[in-house]
This record gives sequence, C-alpha cells and structure tokens, in this order.
Amino acid sequence: MNQENQIAGLCEVSAFIQNFLAKEPADYNETDLDFKAVLKKSENENPWFTQENQRFALKQWSSLLTEQNLKEWLSDYRTAEQSKRVGLILAGNIPMVGFHDVLAVVLSNHIPVIKLSSKDRHMLPFLLEMWNEKSGGTVPFETVERLQDFNAVIATGSNNTARYLEFYFREHLSIIRKNRTSVAVLRGDETPEELQLLAEDIFRYYGLGCRNVTRILMPDDFLVDRLFENFIGFKDVINHNKYANNYEYNRAVYLLNLEQFWDNNFVMLKEDDKLFSPLSVINVSRYTDLDDVKKFLAKNEQDIQTVVAKSELGLNSIGFGEAQNPGLDTYADNVDTMRFLEVI
Repeated sequence: MNQENQIAGLCEVSAFIQNFLAKEPADYNETDLDFKAVLKKSENENPWFTQENQRFALKQWSSLLTEQNLKEWLSDYRTAEQSKRVGLILAGNIPMVGFHDVLAVVLSNHIPVIKLSSKDRHMLPFLLEMWNEKSGGTVPFETVERLQDFNAVIATGSNNTARYLEFYFREHLSIIRKNRTSVAVLRGDETPEELQLLAEDIFRYYGLGCRNVTRILMPDDFLVDRLFENFIGFKDVINHNKYANNYEYNRAVYLLNLEQFWDNNFVMLKEDDKLFSPLSVINVSRYTDLDDVKKFLAKNEQDIQTVVAKSELGLNSIGFGEAQNPGLDTYADNVDTMRFLEVI
C-alpha cells in the first residue's frame, strides 16, 4: 500500500515540476516561488548548477516519473518485508545526481539516511518533502551530517575517497562507487545532426558527469573539423567563469609544454589514449580496426560508464544525445541498486 501511495505521490511531484518549468515567473504561485528560490540558492552556492542545467535535470526527471515507468521498473524487483536504514553518501557533480539512489531505497521499503553533498544541498530536500506530503506521509527519510545507525550504505566518491570509504564501511553491506567516464566511438559516416547530439553528450553539465563523453575514438580518415563545426551550438560554455578558467589553464599548460592540440576557442581536442580528460579538453584517438576498439573498451570496462555510438558497431552502446537521459533501470557503475536492496 505504501508503494502505491509513493508512486502516486511521485507522479504529482512530476506534474508540479512540469508545470513549474512551463510557467512564466509572473504566474508562479507560492510553492513555485519557494522552488524558484531553491534553484537560485543552489546556483549561488554552486555556480556549476546554472538555471539551465538545473532545469534540464528537472525536465529529464519529470519525464521519467510516470506511473507506467515506475511500475514497469519496480515489477522486476521484490519489495523488502522489513525496512532497513540505508546510508546514502550522495555526489554533487551534477544536479540531483543522488535522486535515483533515494528513489530506489524508498521504493524498496527501506529508509534513506542521507548525507547530502555540500555542492547540492537544497533541491533534493525540497522535492523529498513534497513527495512525502503528496504521498500521505509514507516517504520516510532523514538528512544527516554524519552517518550512524544504519544497516547498509551506498556511497559515491572519487577513486581516492572510495578507498577510504571501503575501509570505513568494511563491516557493512555496501555499494562504493568510484570515478567513471564515458566514451564515444565514431564510424565516420555520422551526420551533422548526430555529431550535434554528441556535443550534448560532451558539454551538458559542462562535462562534469560520469556519463559525459571525455574520449572519442574515430577512424583514421575522420576530419577533426567536422567535430568543431557541429560543436558550435555549445560555444557559450566559455562564458561560464569556472569553465573558462579551466580552459585557459589547460591551454596555457599545453602551449608551455609544446603539446599538439586542436582548439576552437571553447574546447580543445588532444590526441591522448587516456579515458579521462581535463575539463574543457576532449581526448581523441584514431583506429583502423574495430576489433582494437572492442579490446580497448573491454580492457577499460571498469572505468567506463557508457559508450555512445551507432548501434551498427555492435558495442553495446547508446545513441548520440542519450548519455544524459538514463532510464530508471540504468544504474551507476552498472551495479543494480535495486537487487542490492532486496538482500540487505
């Protein structure tokens, strides 16, 4: 019964978000004004959380939170008979990145004990309070400064942080997530429209998410100019002060070190075999044999969140422009959170 109420409440939260995004500020009611203030506070505390990116994240979530989507997702899993307390250490690299973990815990009939990221402290509590209210008080959650009194933990951090977390929570059931990134593989015959969608996979959230593409593998004869021509729709990223600082710093380093790179005044492409690239830089490499690409992807599987490519390449990939549109059944680090919550 609780789950039915929770699903109904989520659908109402989704409707609120959609109405908020569609309204003009002059038409805001009191709740809308409160939410507007939350978004503004989030941006003030974390300049990466621009209004545009927060609204993009909200739009994606509101489209997911339908009764059909939620019930189809949950139909594959067993709801816990006894509620447990699940500690959540949330990331804050992109807006609402921890919302999926909270959903999973609540809808599994457990209680999330949430340590919010200092970079994303406002939007999630606001929406959780609304969800609880619209679900008739059936959404238990706690926000804490320090985790204690919990049965299991799901934590997200850097590779260095993960080592500490693995040791600290060694006596608890846990999912400890590490750094991941995403790659794109080009076949060479991509249309301008597909390359423009790839730009969305690269630049959305300024490239700060694990689903952002930081490495492109392309055929030997692929012209780099084709990328720059189709990335131009995101030229305004350079007007963001923090992004521009990263761009200027990395460009200066490459120039001082006499390193070769391509530059279009808002992003640099650099031939490099590394998966991870600095902010404002995309690593690129060329291939002649697709089997070599498959070997590379297999070798680096533990560090790759998703692969963006044409389905014809047979790489278990997603389509261009889909990196920042994960479904409810898409799990960070490819670890099924719901299955984990069944057995704690």
